[in-house]
Amino acid sequence: MGLVLFPGDGDTSSPEVSWSYTGFGAFRRWLAQAEGFELDEMEGFGGQRPWDDVSTTLAPLLNRPDNAGPDLTPIQCATILPRLREIADQPQGRSRDPLLQRHLDDAHQLVVVLQLCIEKNVDLLFC
Repeated sequence: MGLVLFPGDGDTSSPEVSWSYTGFGAFRRWLAQAEGFELDEMEGFGGQRPWDDVSTTLAPLLNRPDNAGPDLTPIQCATILPRLREIADQPQGRSRDPLLQRHLDDAHQLVVVLQLCIEKNVDLLFC
């Protein structure tokens, strides 16, 4: 069982990105580290640090339950997109770390999905 993020446009041929729940957790921890904090320190993830304590445009993606939270609106997608694109496009040197490469590939796929949600003015659905 896993998690799929896709545009709520009703088009089954639209791009999507998917993870196992463990993989999605690892992806979000990687994004949080890129933003300068540890996800496990945050409220809702086993820690005590309030979300008001961090400043990131990725918060709508990071601060939510895996599958029980609300879908993301096109406005939230537009907020997330620029920073996610920056992270995905950062030069990684000659790193051959397969986990890093997987995170970068997932980030690029999510960029495509977010862009489509914005263009079509539809929510990003979590299923």
